[in-house]
Amino acid sequence: MFSGSIPALVTPFDAQGDFVESAYRDLIEWQIVEGSSALVPCGTTGEAATLTKEEQFAIVRVCVDQAKGRVPVIAGAGSNDTRVAAANLHAAREAGADAALMVPPYYNRPSQEGIYRHFEALAADSPLPIVLYNVPARTVTDIQPDTLIRIVAAFPKVFVAVKDASGVLTRVTQHRAGLGADFCQLSGNDDLGLAFNANGGVGCISVTANVAPGLCADFQRACAAGDIATARDLHDRLFALHTSLFTDASPGPVKYAMTKVRPGFPDGLRLPMTWPSEASRAAVDAGLEHAGL
Repeated sequence: MFSGSIPALVTPFDAQGDFVESAYRDLIEWQIVEGSSALVPCGTTGEAATLTKEEQFAIVRVCVDQAKGRVPVIAGAGSNDTRVAAANLHAAREAGADAALMVPPYYNRPSQEGIYRHFEALAADSPLPIVLYNVPARTVTDIQPDTLIRIVAAFPKVFVAVKDASGVLTRVTQHRAGLGADFCQLSGNDDLGLAFNANGGVGCISVTANVAPGLCADFQRACAAGDIATARDLHDRLFALHTSLFTDASPGPVKYAMTKVRPGFPDGLRLPMTWPSEASRAAVDAGLEHAGL
């Protein structure tokens, strides 16, 4: 259902922490022109954890309006409260999203059975297809392969893809073995994109694509075409940038990078996020230079 380079969009804030709609619309337009194949508003990189529900789905609505159906919009909509997550799915649909990106419950630390029951409850009344988002480094909740296979097999029309940010490459093969080669697997780690696709992935929900949308789209197209030499060259060109964007608390480094590649881009962050350290900024500068940006 989804493939290619899909940016997890940053949310532009001014110095007071207010949403800057004009900058967001410009970012979306640039992403589409540069070849991004879908958009994810209000994910982790979009600082969703610091948005009110009203802000979150107003931002999704802006994204949908600017995209104008040219690419799908996958709205970040997860919650650790199953009832809130269910309400978020309806809010995402009302905002015009094509699908929702949903993490397993964070903080609560549910068992694998609890994770299954959470998604079972969502599937019962979901108005949108759901992309499962497994990011245990953030949630401290890991959807194990057997559980993910169980969820998707039980509700295949609802759970259409996974964004796998576990960092465990063997899971691509495990998921494929359990769900078939057509199940949509998207990497959640830019630096693992080459190996992830080689194992059966079809794209990446990307942080780096905020900064280098054209190069990330070219990389994914090369992978899809089986042009491994070109894909590897682009991977090597982008690798230092990929890693630099996580040298400090994300999304600080990528927002710093945005001010370099898009002069005038708002540099505000919502507390408790802070501007990246001098060392992190130096790493980002070096990564941008290596990528030719």
